[in-house]
Amino acid sequence: MIHELLRHASGFAVDVLRLSIWLVLLVAIFVPLERLCAVHPAKIWRKQVGVDLAWYFINSLVPAAVLSVPLALLSRALNGLNPGGIYSTVGAWPIAVKLPLMLVVNDIGAYWGHRASHAFPLLWRFHAIHHSAEQLDWLVNTRAHPFDMVFTRLSGLAPVYLLGLAHPTGATLDPAVALMTIFATIWTFFIHANIRVRLGPAEWLISSPAFHHWHHTNDEHRDRNFAFVFPIIDKIFGTAWLPKYWPTVYGIDAKTSPTLGGQFFDPLEPGRRPSTSPKQNSTPIEEPVLVQKENPGEV
Repeated sequence: MIHELLRHASGFAVDVLRLSIWLVLLVAIFVPLERLCAVHPAKIWRKQVGVDLAWYFINSLVPAAVLSVPLALLSRALNGLNPGGIYSTVGAWPIAVKLPLMLVVNDIGAYWGHRASHAFPLLWRFHAIHHSAEQLDWLVNTRAHPFDMVFTRLSGLAPVYLLGLAHPTGATLDPAVALMTIFATIWTFFIHANIRVRLGPAEWLISSPAFHHWHHTNDEHRDRNFAFVFPIIDKIFGTAWLPKYWPTVYGIDAKTSPTLGGQFFDPLEPGRRPSTSPKQNSTPIEEPVLVQKENPGEV
């Protein structure tokens, strides 16, 4: 019993150390960039930065542990299945072929899970924590309720496994899934960053801070840009919005607790009314907009 506890404690300590090293690297990359080419001037030690740092560690540990259960059940259900030889054929593909397909399938699944989080009040109750930030920077990526993180990630991973792009083994994580997860995690830090970067025509091929910032805006354009990596998914399903200028206001209308405990427990209260969900767009996607001058100094 004691040996088992020591083993878990040592494993937990290693995970925290690993996350601390990653945090140092992320700070070294994003803090200078946000100081040199910020979309909106902001302090490094802004309000709730301590809360967001706590979320960084919580959401790097808890969702992965929770997801291991449904993924293990899914793996067991798929074990031995090979309809029409599809799974064995796809499983034999090289990782260079599977990985791009996994990224696309995962992003499509996550798109619909993310969109559902805006459409259904119960899901929005949890997702609103992420949208409560009134200033965007790279660390806001981790401000999210664990339930919300698990739901969105499972929405993306489930179709990856169901299509046979990942090996359904419960013992170890598929290497392609690991690579996809690392890339997606780093990219979501990037698209939340307070960095004035425009990618030109490539913005419709891969997401950018400009694309994702509009998802966090607190105006009539807030229910758009649900994809995390490929904006073309929003284009196909009619939810894309990417003008030449940047949003000026972020956050949500409802008040959110400024404390870690409040953000975690408030959505769990029985009978609690969900926070005000985002306003539905009252204008079509292609509605002409007033041309605003682009801010100088864009990269």
